Amino acid sequence: MTNDPSRLLLVASNRGPVSYGRSEDGLLTAIRGSGGMVSGLTAGLAAAAVDGGVLWLCVALSDADREAARLGARADGAPGEAQVRMLDIPPDVFGAAYNGIANSILWFVHHLLFDTPNQPRFDAGFRRDWAAYRAYNEAFAAALAEEYVPGTRLLIQDYHLALVPRILREYHPGAMIAHFEHTPWAPPEYYRLLPDDVAAAILDGMLGADHAGFLAERWAAAFLDCCEAVLGARVSRGAGGAGRVHYRGRVTEVAVHPLGTDVEALRERGTHADVRAAADAIAGLTGGRQLIVRVDRTELSKNIVRGFESFRELLVTRPEWRGNVTHLAFSYPSRSSLPGYRAYTARVQELAGQINEEFGTPDWAPLILDVRDDYPRSLAACGLADVLLVNPIRDGMNLVAEEGPILSERGCALVLSREAGAAALIGADALLVNPYDVTATAEALDTGLRMPAGERHRRSTAIAAAASAHAPARWLAEQLEALG
Repeated sequence: MTNDPSRLLLVASNRGPVSYGRSEDGLLTAIRGSGGMVSGLTAGLAAAAVDGGVLWLCVALSDADREAARLGARADGAPGEAQVRMLDIPPDVFGAAYNGIANSILWFVHHLLFDTPNQPRFDAGFRRDWAAYRAYNEAFAAALAEEYVPGTRLLIQDYHLALVPRILREYHPGAMIAHFEHTPWAPPEYYRLLPDDVAAAILDGMLGADHAGFLAERWAAAFLDCCEAVLGARVSRGAGGAGRVHYRGRVTEVAVHPLGTDVEALRERGTHADVRAAADAIAGLTGGRQLIVRVDRTELSKNIVRGFESFRELLVTRPEWRGNVTHLAFSYPSRSSLPGYRAYTARVQELAGQINEEFGTPDWAPLILDVRDDYPRSLAACGLADVLLVNPIRDGMNLVAEEGPILSERGCALVLSREAGAAALIGADALLVNPYDVTATAEALDTGLRMPAGERHRRSTAIAAAASAHAPARWLAEQLEALG
């Protein structure tokens, strides 16, 4: 597979850069994947000159994926990109690990989302799911160990695979392992909602790595605090969230690696015909009115309902905007197998309908909600935005906050939650808001709509420069350099 296997880079994540489908003649065909983590890592790998090549391990999610995995298929990317190996993990094990633990427990902990009078509840069902999560991590570790040769570097991605570094260390004590967390990290007092043994196991698993990376200083600092409070590890802290954790005879370096955007590549993509056609369609639909745009997955952390409530308050308190502004919301379905997400999606749709019924006229729909996942159209909407609203309750980074100002042809005002990791990188040029404060967010929307064109352009230019300084190639290179 490579001319220099000693410099092979192994990447592991739940979702990979490809998925499989079937062509008209029935043959398995690899299709490019999507998602923030996958996009950022793919862009970084494509820009980096990785000696020895890259092998990316991920889960087989569909029937076609599982067939490809059983056949031993390895999807080849374009020149310079990764080969992909899919793991055929039993569906019941995957479902319990992914839905039962990763997305229903760990995601909620790190985003501080639990309705604590009712959840979480750690009972016998949780323990069955936790056993599946361990088995899922063990399967990844075994597959990585199988591919490993001395000198190989390993990048383990995100909270789905928190146990892998420690398990892999038992296979290959001298391996060079990095773990990167794409979510926020909870402070100790919230992290300790987890059962004591589970809280310790997650931290211990990650400390099997030589290097642990986070998107923002706040998240790295919270991780160090948890290692100290939960494990009793010896922690030394440096500047900017960096530090070292001394535990079980090993030292794990902790560092902050903000993820920016390849500005030139994104702007070039914005010139393609499909994006231009989508922009024309949006302009026709909105009638040249000013645009407030948001682009999210329908996740509980994205705070879409309060965003809609802020738009409603804007129309109530500032009637001059009625008929003169349209809120365009692209909210793509996410984790629809979980009841809480289905209920939240229904609430988003219900509120959008209420706002249109309350304020709409025969020639003006105040809020246009679309749940179709359409990347070119999302780019087009960002390019046309007068105001981009990104108001998550809590977010590891949120690349949309960077991409909107980059794509905007005339500059757009960014209304940004102070709880997004991106606030540390670009907050100085955004209108920062408390994501729980509906009134303050409505006021920020009004400020953004009234902002002079020159000021919007200045802020967008500054955001683009900050994003470019932390483009995916640099983000990945910093992690590889940390491994030597």
